[in-house]
Amino acid sequence: MGLRHAVDAAAGVGTITIDRPDKRNAMTRDMWLELPRLLDGLAADPAVRAVVVTGAGGDFCAGADISELTDARHRGHPSTVAETALAAFPKPTIAAIEGFCVGGGCQLAAACDLRFAASSARFGVTPARLGLVYPASATARLVRLVGPSAAKYLLYSADLVDAAHALRIGFVDEVVAGDVHARVAEFAATLASRSLLTQHAAKQIVDAAAVGEPIDELTRTWQAEAAASGEADEGVAAFLENRPPHFTWTPTR
Repeated sequence: MGLRHAVDAAAGVGTITIDRPDKRNAMTRDMWLELPRLLDGLAADPAVRAVVVTGAGGDFCAGADISELTDARHRGHPSTVAETALAAFPKPTIAAIEGFCVGGGCQLAAACDLRFAASSARFGVTPARLGLVYPASATARLVRLVGPSAAKYLLYSADLVDAAHALRIGFVDEVVAGDVHARVAEFAATLASRSLLTQHAAKQIVDAAAVGEPIDELTRTWQAEAAASGEADEGVAAFLENRPPHFTWTPTR
């Protein structure tokens, strides 16, 4: 019970599972603290080229364990550290969401690069039910995803919304009518076959652009790295030879 992880080396995909189904996968303080350590291990594993974050037992995550929130009001909460580590992870991340994705669950999902949801999933950002203030980093990330008005709708009301609503406002990228885990496994395998250099560069460039930072110099730096590393040569050669590319670049983090 807690967090567990697995690596499918053949597919190039790592999975982190929130495994506390009797509490709808509510995150304890120890679980929040464990997540950055798991991410560090997956970042360093060259067999892992993409990571899926999901929940056990039919729910994604019901948020932080309410019994621990009294202390969190006075001394901060490690959810922000976990969220920051997930957002900064140097390889593509996908949240595979079914059931409840609430509070800290939305915080984790928003920190992933992409979010795929089962059509039955339910989402809510619920600090207004408890008289709490959502963390600054999580609020900023939510606003970047859905815009100020939709963020206020979620934060003001603390209501649960369905997957169609989450897709409409841009919180999720795809709603899956069938098996969300099968669809995410397929998509993650596709990501694992692509250039990790391109993806890593895109993550840095897109994230910088999203907060209004200049991206010209950053883009030129990554273009030079693509040429110097041989990644671009391999991609072009594979295309011309009508074969799958064999990309080998990995981040040094």
